Amino acid sequence: MSDAESPGNPTLTPDAQTDDFEAVEVFPDSTDMDLRPGADNCYKCTACDVSCPVAEVDDEFPGPKFQGPEQWRLKRKEDEAVDDSIMSCSNCMRCDDACPSGVPLSQMHNTARGEYVDEQMDKLSREYIRNRILANYGTLAQLGSMFPRLANAVMGNSVVQRINEKVLGITAERDFPEFATQTFREWWNERGGPQVRSEEKRVAYFHGCYSNYNTPEVGKAMVRLFESFGYEVVVPKQRCSGTPMFANGMLDDAKRAAGINVENFAGLIPEGYDIIASCTSCSMSLRQEYPELFDIDGIEDLSAHTYEALEYLRIHEDLEGAVREASVEDQSFAYHAPCHGRNQGLDRQAVELFRQLDGVEIEDVGDSCSGISGTYGWKEEKYDKSMQIGADMFDHMEHAQGNVGMTECPTCSMQMEHGTGYDIKHPLQLLEEALV
Repeated sequence: MSDAESPGNPTLTPDAQTDDFEAVEVFPDSTDMDLRPGADNCYKCTACDVSCPVAEVDDEFPGPKFQGPEQWRLKRKEDEAVDDSIMSCSNCMRCDDACPSGVPLSQMHNTARGEYVDEQMDKLSREYIRNRILANYGTLAQLGSMFPRLANAVMGNSVVQRINEKVLGITAERDFPEFATQTFREWWNERGGPQVRSEEKRVAYFHGCYSNYNTPEVGKAMVRLFESFGYEVVVPKQRCSGTPMFANGMLDDAKRAAGINVENFAGLIPEGYDIIASCTSCSMSLRQEYPELFDIDGIEDLSAHTYEALEYLRIHEDLEGAVREASVEDQSFAYHAPCHGRNQGLDRQAVELFRQLDGVEIEDVGDSCSGISGTYGWKEEKYDKSMQIGADMFDHMEHAQGNVGMTECPTCSMQMEHGTGYDIKHPLQLLEEALV
């Protein structure tokens, strides 16, 4: 199962996932960590700068070329401090996709951001405290989910939102996502775990924070869909994938979370399990950022056996055939491909699939970034820029035939709903409706 290749897309094979980069320990015991060979591959074409959504709207942001290869050369050559503009990088990773010479730009940005936060940022500053809260959303959500109705009432109060903005710098312009009254894991335990047993078809579900605490319906759809194809689904204990931690330079936190996730998931691989994520940012973390930044036993195996959920079914099942034979009541969708999905070569899969589903009209709303980039758009000083970045997507959505949005990324869905007022669906929810 896990050695299958993706037709027409060799980047999705396990070998291809790990051969393109080598793990670089962010916290080495010695000082010989060196990304200069990658920096030296940069020939200053500025393709990364052109692709950067932040550089397009922020005149003070020098762009990924400076943040990556240029700053790396300067710092390692002259022992200069990391420029504080590194905190304006949203970690959308579009620069990785744009670079024609394979410079490990996001790896450089993550490393530099971690060094800046660890060595230069005031740990008592409002920015640091705010970023630490946002980076550890899983902890906040766990607390909120203990008393979800109370937490929703408090976090939805306009006075509380203004206080959060004034004290912490978390924008009051956005509605805080509501916590579900029953988390995904509570539902999973209540149903008694796996309902299908199989020796041949096994997957371990990495649900992440948002599908657990905020949108458990996505996780439920994933489980029921995979079980309908005969898969045994297990849900190991897990921590946040680390995506918001990488984006905020909290690499100590990310490494601790990665260690737990690698231990709990990689150990299942010899038993025939592959790892499935319903969030494209989570699959990106496990596939790319973990082996790029950390040297943990089993991390390469985890990377090689991690897939986005829809991608996995397209590789291992005749999903297109099943969809062609199915139908749903007439529905129209405006689809946005998340940046982290594009970085994995998954930007067209939902559109290609659902155009074959009777009763569905789906329109790709373009290749622009949604603008929220995880925690970026939640910061008071970044909110206006995030909405400027998202303006193209909003415009395309409003001119599309459908008035329901679709995306695989939970924070992109927040931005889509915030900018248009549309309801947003995950592709797995539509697949469950059509096939289960």
